[in-house]
Amino acid sequence: MSTKTITINPITRLEGHGKIEIFLNEEGNVENAYFQVPELRGFERFCEGRKAEDMPIITSRICGVCPVAHHFASTKALDAAFNVDPPSAAKKLRELIYCGYMIYDHTLHFYFLGAPDFVVGPDAPAGERNIFGVIKKVGLDVAQEVIKHRAYGQKITAILGGKATHPVCGLPGGISKPLSEEERQEIEKMAESSVEFAKFSLRLFDDVVLKNKNYVDMVLSDAYTLKTYYMGMVDENNKVGFYDGKVRVVDPEGREFVKFAPREYLDVIEERVEPWTYVKFPYLKKVGWKGFVGGSDSGIYRVGPLGRLNASEGMATPLAQQEYKRMYETLGGKPVHSTLAFHWARLIELLYVAERCLELSRDKEITSRDIRNKPRTPGEGVGIVEAARGTLIHHYILDEEALMKRVNLIVATTNNSPAICISIRDAAKALIHGENVSEGLLNRVEMAFRAYDPCLACATHFAVGQMPLQVSIYDHNKKLMKTLER
Repeated sequence: MSTKTITINPITRLEGHGKIEIFLNEEGNVENAYFQVPELRGFERFCEGRKAEDMPIITSRICGVCPVAHHFASTKALDAAFNVDPPSAAKKLRELIYCGYMIYDHTLHFYFLGAPDFVVGPDAPAGERNIFGVIKKVGLDVAQEVIKHRAYGQKITAILGGKATHPVCGLPGGISKPLSEEERQEIEKMAESSVEFAKFSLRLFDDVVLKNKNYVDMVLSDAYTLKTYYMGMVDENNKVGFYDGKVRVVDPEGREFVKFAPREYLDVIEERVEPWTYVKFPYLKKVGWKGFVGGSDSGIYRVGPLGRLNASEGMATPLAQQEYKRMYETLGGKPVHSTLAFHWARLIELLYVAERCLELSRDKEITSRDIRNKPRTPGEGVGIVEAARGTLIHHYILDEEALMKRVNLIVATTNNSPAICISIRDAAKALIHGENVSEGLLNRVEMAFRAYDPCLACATHFAVGQMPLQVSIYDHNKKLMKTLER
C-alpha cells in the first residue's frame, strides 16, 4: 500500500528540539505517527569524573526552564550519597525555593505555551497563536499580572538560591544561606499576591475553556484520551508533593499499584530504546513493555500535573483541594484520562504552590540559621523531586574520593515519552483524513504533545536557537507535493 508523509519539523512551543513524522496511506488516512528527538543526550557521560559537590551546579545547566528541579534532585542525591539528613529548616528553605520555581514555570507554560491554543484558538493563524495573541485577547492589565507573578517566582528563587535561573545554594546536607526576616517578609507578600493570581488564572480557565462547549468536547474527545498508569510524589497522607515524599503509581482505574522510596526506583522502572529517536522509553517493570499502547496490560505511565493529581488522594492546601475536587466532578470522576486536562491540573498546582509558599513564608523555623549538617563517607544516592513536567530522578555513584563514578538521569519528559508518542499518533489518526491537511489541523496534532509541557532540553540535553516549522507532504514515490512553512 502506498503512503504519503507529513513532517512537522521542528514542533513548536516547547523547550528543546523535536519533530513529528506522520505517515498516510493511499486513502489519506493516518497509518502511523512518530515523535522523534534527533539530538543525542550526553550529560550523564560528561559528568563522570567530576567532583560530587559540583553536580548541583552542573546539572542545573541541563535546562534554563527547570534548573531548580535539577539542582535539588542533584542535591538530594548527594544527601543520600553522603548519608546525611539536612536540618528541618534547610528542608523548608529548599521547598520554599521550589515553590518559587513552580510559580514561574507553571505560569510560563499556561500563558505563553498552552493558552494560545485556547485563548486565541487552535485554528487561528499561526502568527497569532502566541503570547502576543493572548495579550490582545485578555488585555494589557492581565499581561502585566502574568509578567509580574512570573517575576515573583524568579525573585523568590534569586533571594534563596543566589540566582533567578540557575541556583547555587544546594549543598550535601543542607543549604548555603539562611533567610533574613526582611527577606521573609518580602517573600510572604509575593506569596499572598501569587495566591490571588492563581485564583484569577483558574477563573480565566473557567471563562475561556469550561464555558465553551466546543472546547469541553475537544478535551473529552477520543482524539485526546489515553488510559495509562500514573506516577507522582506524595506525602504521608498521599497528598501531592513536589520536594519530598515517596513516589506513588496508580493503575488506569485509579487503584494504587506501587509506592516506592527513591532508592527503590530501579525495582519499578525499566527503560528501552528505539532506533528512530534518542529519547528512551521508560515503563513499569512488573507490567512490561507491550509497545505503544495504553491500558492496564501496558507498562506505560504518565507523570506531570495530571499524573500527580491522578496518583494522589488530594492536595495538601485548602483552596487547591477545592479545585481538585471540582476538576474530577466536572470531568466525570477519577482518574481523568484526557491529555488536555493537563492544563487544568497545572493551574490547580499553581494554586497549591502559591498557598504552600505562603505557609512556608510564615513558618517560625524558616529564618533559622541551623541549615546544614556535615556530609559523611561518599557512596551511592538517589534523589527524586517533582519537576514542573513530572517525576525527575538523579542517581549517583561516587568513588572513595567523592568523584562521580556513574550518573543516571530519568527526566520528566523521558518518563512521558511513550505516552507522548501515543497521544500524537492517536490525535493524528482522529483528525487527519485525506490530503488536504491545514496548518490549523497540524496544530491540533501538536496540542497532543504540548499539553505535557515537554522539555526536550532536559530529555536530550540539546538547545536550538530557533523554532520554525516546516511541513512537507510527499507521495508514495517521495515526490514533494506540498510545503507549509511557519
